[in-house]
Amino acid sequence: MNLSRRSAITTLCALASGPTLAQAMRPLRVVASFSILADLVGNVGGADVEVAALVGADADAHVFQPSPVDARRLADADLVVVNGLGFEGWLDRLVRASGYRGPIVVASDGTAARKLGRAPDPHAWQDLSNAKRYVENIRNSLSRARPALATNFTGRCIAYVQRLAALDTEVRTRFDALPKSRRRVITSHDAFGYFGVAYGIEFLAPQGMSTDSEASAATVARLVDQIRRHDVRAVFVENITDPRLIERIAREGAVTVGGRLYSDALSAPGTEADTYLKLFAHNATTIVAALSA
Repeated sequence: MNLSRRSAITTLCALASGPTLAQAMRPLRVVASFSILADLVGNVGGADVEVAALVGADADAHVFQPSPVDARRLADADLVVVNGLGFEGWLDRLVRASGYRGPIVVASDGTAARKLGRAPDPHAWQDLSNAKRYVENIRNSLSRARPALATNFTGRCIAYVQRLAALDTEVRTRFDALPKSRRRVITSHDAFGYFGVAYGIEFLAPQGMSTDSEASAATVARLVDQIRRHDVRAVFVENITDPRLIERIAREGAVTVGGRLYSDALSAPGTEADTYLKLFAHNATTIVAALSA
């Protein structure tokens, strides 16, 4: 084969393989359904991923209405990560509208779902041991998408799981110091069931697992009665819900509003709960402080 022909073949091969090489070199484009998942993906993926959240900070995924911009974002993704357990009721419609054909990773796979009636409670991230499963599922999905970077993903996953374990030990120690008779609180909606089971706290709420329905007058009256009869020490507002209902319950029950908890979303960047670890530590500290008062 003469030199000019060999050079031409080499050029054609380079042109054919160029887009594949460029795709392998650029960060993996990941779309997460909401801000907490985006943070977990970012911790495992590091600089090897570009992650965006459909439902952002301080926003309520239960009532989220996707826009054409969200559909375009999904269409351009290499990987989509969702919570599952019925949390993203709008997801199937958005996937169809976007034309996305890539992998959809369910981060909660393998967790033991808590149930209220027949419906699974989707808020599994409110238990740090479940968060460990989340990041392992994320690590596995990123490694399948970019096998050459699997060692990077595994190293970050291991380091993050160690941070989860350390925080879990700290939170358990703080709640174990509280008398069991004091461990009863009220939040806006039933988002903390996994937290309650893990750390021995009874959470009551005027709304169910979703925020898309109004609390009935009978439910509010029942909660006020429980405050009086069972020595409920504090009620908490949430970052994703209107605080007026909880403030009314606090007034009628003559109990303190113990602060703001972060249930289904991080806070804005640069604020007190802008990462999952900060969110969880803030919630634990706020509850302990209110129950110790």
